[in-house]
Amino acid sequence: MADRTAPNCHLRLEWVYGYRGHQCRNNLYYTAAKEIVYFVAGVGVVYNTREHKQKFYLGHNDDIISLALHPERVLVATGQVGKEPYICVWDSYTVQTVSILKDTHTHGIACLAFDLDGQCLVSVGLDSKNTICVWDWRRGKVLAAAPGHTDRIFDISWDLYQPSKLVSCGVKHIKFWSLCGNALTPKRGVFGKTGDLQTILCLACARDQVTYSGALNGDIYVWKGINLIRTIQGAHGSGIFSMNACEEGFATGGRDGCVRLWDLNFKPITVIDLRETDQGYKVARGLSVRSVCWRGDHILVGTQDSEIFEVVVHDRTKPFLIMQGHCEGELWALAVHPTKPLAMTGSDDHSVRIWSLIDHALIARCNMEEPIRCAAVSTDGIHLALGMKDGSFTVLRIRDMTEVVHIKDRKEAVHELKYSPDGAHLAVGSNDNSVDVYGVVQRYKKVGECIGSTSFITHMDWSTDSKYLQTNDGSGKRLFYRMPSGKEITNREELKLVQWASWTCVLGPEVNGIWPKYSEINDINSVDANFNNQVLVTADDYGLVKLLRYPCVRKGAKFKKYLGHSAHITNARWSHDYQWVITIGGADHSVFQWKFVTDRKSKEAFHIAPQETFADSNSEESDSDQSDVPEMDSEIEQETQLTYRRQVYKEDLPQLKEQSKEKHRAVAMKKRERAPGSRVKLHFIHGYRGYDCRSNLFYTQTGEIVYHVAAVGVVYNRQQNTQRFYMGHDDDILCLAIHPLKDFVATGQVGRDSSIHIWDTELLKPMSVLKGFHQLGVCALDFSADGKRLASVGLDDNHTVVLWDWRKGEKLSAIRGSKDKIFVIKINPYCPDKLITAGVKHMKFWHKAGGGLIGRKGIMGKTETMMCAVYGWTEEMVFSGTCTGDICIWRDMFLVKTIKAHDGPVFSMHALEKGFVTGGKDGIVALWDDTFERCLKTYTIKRAVLAPGSKGLLLEDNPSIRAISLGHGHILVGTKNGEILEVDKSGPITLLVQGHMEGEVWGLATHPHLPLCATVSDDKTLRIWDLSPSHCMLAVRKLKKGGRCCCFSPEGKALAVGLNDGSFLIVNADTLEDLVSFHHRKDIISDIRFSPGAGKYLAVASGDSFVDIYNVMSSKRVGVCKGSLNYITHLDWDKRGKLLQVNTGAKEQLFFEAPRGKRQTIPATEVEKIDWSTWTCVLGTSCEGIWPVVSEVTEVTAACLSNDRNVLATGDDLGYVKLFRYPVKGKYAKFKRYVAHSTHVTNVRWTHDDSLLATVGGGDTCLMIWTHEAEGHREARHCDSEESDIESEDDGGYDSDVTRENEMSYTIKALSTNMRPMTGVKPHLQLKEPSVDERQGVVRGSRPPVSRALPQPEKLQTNNMGKKKRPIEDLVLDLVFGYRGNDCRNNVHYLNEGADIIYHTASVGIVLNLTTACQSFYVEHSDDILCLTINQHPKFPNVVATGQVGDTGDMSATTPSIHVWDAMNKQTLSVLRCFHSRGVCSVSFSATGKLLLSVGLDPEHTITIWKWQEGAKVASRAGHTQRIFVAEFRPDSDTQFVSVGIKHVRFWTLAGLALLSKKGMMSCIEDARMQTMLSVAFGANNLTFTGTISGDVCVWKEHILVRIVAKAHTGPVFTMYTTLRDGLIVTGGKERP
Repeated sequence: MADRTAPNCHLRLEWVYGYRGHQCRNNLYYTAAKEIVYFVAGVGVVYNTREHKQKFYLGHNDDIISLALHPERVLVATGQVGKEPYICVWDSYTVQTVSILKDTHTHGIACLAFDLDGQCLVSVGLDSKNTICVWDWRRGKVLAAAPGHTDRIFDISWDLYQPSKLVSCGVKHIKFWSLCGNALTPKRGVFGKTGDLQTILCLACARDQVTYSGALNGDIYVWKGINLIRTIQGAHGSGIFSMNACEEGFATGGRDGCVRLWDLNFKPITVIDLRETDQGYKVARGLSVRSVCWRGDHILVGTQDSEIFEVVVHDRTKPFLIMQGHCEGELWALAVHPTKPLAMTGSDDHSVRIWSLIDHALIARCNMEEPIRCAAVSTDGIHLALGMKDGSFTVLRIRDMTEVVHIKDRKEAVHELKYSPDGAHLAVGSNDNSVDVYGVVQRYKKVGECIGSTSFITHMDWSTDSKYLQTNDGSGKRLFYRMPSGKEITNREELKLVQWASWTCVLGPEVNGIWPKYSEINDINSVDANFNNQVLVTADDYGLVKLLRYPCVRKGAKFKKYLGHSAHITNARWSHDYQWVITIGGADHSVFQWKFVTDRKSKEAFHIAPQETFADSNSEESDSDQSDVPEMDSEIEQETQLTYRRQVYKEDLPQLKEQSKEKHRAVAMKKRERAPGSRVKLHFIHGYRGYDCRSNLFYTQTGEIVYHVAAVGVVYNRQQNTQRFYMGHDDDILCLAIHPLKDFVATGQVGRDSSIHIWDTELLKPMSVLKGFHQLGVCALDFSADGKRLASVGLDDNHTVVLWDWRKGEKLSAIRGSKDKIFVIKINPYCPDKLITAGVKHMKFWHKAGGGLIGRKGIMGKTETMMCAVYGWTEEMVFSGTCTGDICIWRDMFLVKTIKAHDGPVFSMHALEKGFVTGGKDGIVALWDDTFERCLKTYTIKRAVLAPGSKGLLLEDNPSIRAISLGHGHILVGTKNGEILEVDKSGPITLLVQGHMEGEVWGLATHPHLPLCATVSDDKTLRIWDLSPSHCMLAVRKLKKGGRCCCFSPEGKALAVGLNDGSFLIVNADTLEDLVSFHHRKDIISDIRFSPGAGKYLAVASGDSFVDIYNVMSSKRVGVCKGSLNYITHLDWDKRGKLLQVNTGAKEQLFFEAPRGKRQTIPATEVEKIDWSTWTCVLGTSCEGIWPVVSEVTEVTAACLSNDRNVLATGDDLGYVKLFRYPVKGKYAKFKRYVAHSTHVTNVRWTHDDSLLATVGGGDTCLMIWTHEAEGHREARHCDSEESDIESEDDGGYDSDVTRENEMSYTIKALSTNMRPMTGVKPHLQLKEPSVDERQGVVRGSRPPVSRALPQPEKLQTNNMGKKKRPIEDLVLDLVFGYRGNDCRNNVHYLNEGADIIYHTASVGIVLNLTTACQSFYVEHSDDILCLTINQHPKFPNVVATGQVGDTGDMSATTPSIHVWDAMNKQTLSVLRCFHSRGVCSVSFSATGKLLLSVGLDPEHTITIWKWQEGAKVASRAGHTQRIFVAEFRPDSDTQFVSVGIKHVRFWTLAGLALLSKKGMMSCIEDARMQTMLSVAFGANNLTFTGTISGDVCVWKEHILVRIVAKAHTGPVFTMYTTLRDGLIVTGGKERP
């Protein structure tokens, strides 16, 4: 079988001919080392002219179109095109990436510019809004973003003389931007009378607010501020494409082919006319300058036609041509000389060029009449044949480029031509579907033609004896012809021995492997075989050059791939001596020359400069499976197939509820059943998630054990055998990592937008929540050694890797990790910028670069799947465990050696001070020395060594070990079977916790009079658990099949178990030995029940939709209940043992008489009167209210009524356990709900005395025990339940003011930008003043159509563009009458110890001095101000924040924004543009004054927290479905705040990136109802006061209501104020008469 691995040799990019001059400007600069930096295709080039050397930056994956040079001139930023384009900042000296900026732009990045000190980078996108983005590029963070303009932007520049100011220009506009906070605010340049409004192509900033710009007509426009002050006419004959400022002055370059130099005041110095040069070759359109760079006495000039000139100023008549390439137009023709290192190319620009591969230079050029599509050199190297686009071909003498012959026999383009090896014939293939054969000696007389193809000819090859020709055509056919006659050969026998002189065809058995396994497409443009080294090079439409073995027979062969060309590569050829590969790009019309490095050479080159190896590290191995990978271990196979996708995620619930709101509008009018008085609290969980997670078990600081199961983080105290729980997650936790100080833990969960929680193991409180980046789930986490960073891996298809600063909740970097599943991520303990990921068939080494990560695959012989990894004792050493039981030892990214450690996969390893511990599938724990030289000790996990204090039984010897951790003199081991064991160093093993293994758990039964329960699961075990304080598994029995149900007999001696194959057993409840078994059904036994009393009968329900009734004593079947349409789900007996109630999957509720099974019809009223022995059914009027509003997507799977018949517990498909007050009549009853199980809760049961509730979760395999507190226990402690979904409609009254304010829609008739486009009618055109009645037609609360902004002079100018009149005088705002009190609150404040007051009206902030009665104004807002607050912290005196109305959330000038300003000097300190569409209705500063809280008017009423000084958004979350009136920080806190609004009050905590909230709990006070809250104030000891619509004031302790001050006001309490000094609360309201 042919070898399917990738070849050992590789290619290294050696030279790129060309420069991108088309569609780009300002992309050519001198670096500090006097090298030239530019780009071509997808490669950044650093060219050293003195040594004639090139270095390449290969970090992009598509065309580069923009470039900027850092002011220190070493770093370069380049931007690319593409669907998800990114910016790379790289070092021009080492050509290594420094930072990657991504995730903001779409389509492409059109311009880039660094600011003066090089800290910030601005970029402009190619999207429809031409988004402008300002980056802190080292951190990869966006500081501000705004829509740039509706039309293309051509250039952008920082004003180097004023901080935070930018200028951008483009199609018919120039804009002057100021950066403040996170807002970029533009002012349009005013052209006025001085010049015509036209497209500005380039600009440069100078002192004193002067900006010079180059226009499309060749004039230079000079701006002062935002006004055009003069023009320099006719600076160039036509458009000025480039302008470059340096110490001496300015250089400009234009379309007229001239470069002009100007002094600092823009007085002309000199002209350099490149059209005069003898070097540049003339095209009809002449020469056009696209880029200039002036440094000292050298000037660099880049032209449209891909040439770079260098001009020395004092010798300016002789420009020196230092680089040239093909001009615009596709490049298709490539041929190599048969004996010399020369390459010939021909392009659609009509030119043919000859390049020297040794001197890296162009040595000859000739222009033809037609675009050239293909080329060939005769065998003796004398003639060059060129095929043309019009169907003709020309033959030239290579020596002097003179024409030998020009022949036109065809109409369609000639796409391929080749000389025969003996030099006698030339075959010419055209798009006319034919190949013509010409005799060379007979002056190219036509001697034959081949006409077998039905499509255009794409490739041809001659045989070595020149007797045969093979062709490929566009329809994918491969044909053979006899030469020179051109007769087609149909008998393939005679071709068996043919040897081909060259192989450039893409079809045929020898090159099958170039095609992916399942592709039918022809996207490979060119192939060339190197017979000597047996390698093949291919070029395709995706810009990849690939190296494969030749011949490659099997499809999907392995390859090495090289990026560089961005779009399609049209041709690839080996040089005559196989030293180089030449590739040419179609659209990028560049020529790449690659050095071919064979295996022998690459070994020597191992020690050369990093530059060498780096260039090759871009060759990735291919992605297809290798043939020599060993079969995967079954466990790993299973695990890689888990997707953790859910039909419905908990995040979807709010939307689903909204959709089904209609249903309960009707119901809400009726009285809904109250929630029950009693509650449950999670007490103990039997279970540990080991079957699909690894390394998720640790000791904490205090010696407790932390792990996870279902949706719960568990902290287990092994001395007291108790558990404490972190309940912040709402779905399966998949991974857990511990902080180096062992006090915090990070856990990641499943979810549509899955979150990571970092929580404290003592307080069980979240420190930070990270979300917004991972889809589907988070599968691996790791803390850095300093504990500041956290790395996480997502479950999405690209397995995204994110590096976080977790305390701030900031994403530092992100990157697509790998197509294959990643099992482990580790941050380098010595250098937190480096990390590794390992997983299916890969190991990758990453380092952080700005907002991205750069990864390189570990270099190993054959690819192994890695299951675990740790860092060793130095920065470079890494140890990883494979799926075959080896330990791999890595230095840097090279595999040094492997050691056999286990039979089967190594699932977990842990590093100690002096060695390592590993655990594997073989159930052995091994201790190793620090180099893995020898194994010091092994511990086998087996029953024989189990210590007497164990809390359970080992299910089997040598269970697969999934987690290992050390501490406190013990080794902690987690197994796949869900056991947690502690291994003493001396050998005895203690079992601490255990649960079921993988498989769903459904069966659950509690003992009739002892604190025991039994469970049976799909893992084929039946287990008995002790529910008393010992919490252990008492007995276990393996079954032949999994089971779904079990039941104790009434006296507790026997236990019946229903199995999945339709059989059932009755076993002894103590020993679990068989008493009797039956097998009468084929389908699953779904429920099984003994009749009450003596337990005479046993009812067995099956999926076959029958219930069989057995007599237990005689072991005979006595009856069958028939008649249900669907499988049976639940069974209950009545007290007398005479009647059975049955529920089915078709939602039928049926009744049968025992023991015969006759069906009975019983009216609903009677059913309630029957005395049922148990109630576990979910249908019927008495439990109608348990079905949720969203019952289409979720089923209630289980229910159980407490023995005192007061509380009904239910479990559902979303993992909620709920408690209802029984009987649950009427729809949508209220409840208490608890989240701990992750997926569906399959069963719930009360113990015999109702003191405990046991629940089992299907897929999460755990058994949870909850303690039950009945009504009486009313201590005010945390309630960990959430109240019901729908608030009641009655909310304590109605007030016109409140209703009106709630219904105001602040939509805007006059959109506001800083220059408001006026939409109203000018006064002299208005017909008459509208009357009062007409005005009422305008919707209440919406704005009159004419804008009421303060007219500022420059605004008038723009509006009167047509008239070109200057305003005569400026208007100055002198006095404002009015105060906005009709719909705003808390918006009057004292300043300066009460000397001034501050308030707002319309779009003006007003400071009124009480002593002088003078008003002063803040007029930067562009629309109505809705809220105002002042900073109480002494560090920020007189700092005011105001929030305004706006229209959209797209970050443009019309977006709602918050201005933070100084009340004394009216200076804007920061502007925060927010995504609150419609407006900002409440603002509040935190205790330290550094954070600002804002609430939006958008439908979700988003709450956002800002660091207002930096303009950075810290966190944001939907606040509530209805209007929020006020949100305020606690006066002593930076993390706690309270929001109040229509029928809600919420208590919020800021944790990292997330806002966590608790609803106010009303239930602790009898008959308290949730009312609409209008105001809030605070007291000491976590007290909060809220004012309601009915005039009451509620007093809250934490989030529990403690008392109500009734009727503090007779009408609504609109405002409350906490005075900080004396702790008094002032309230204000609307008194009703």
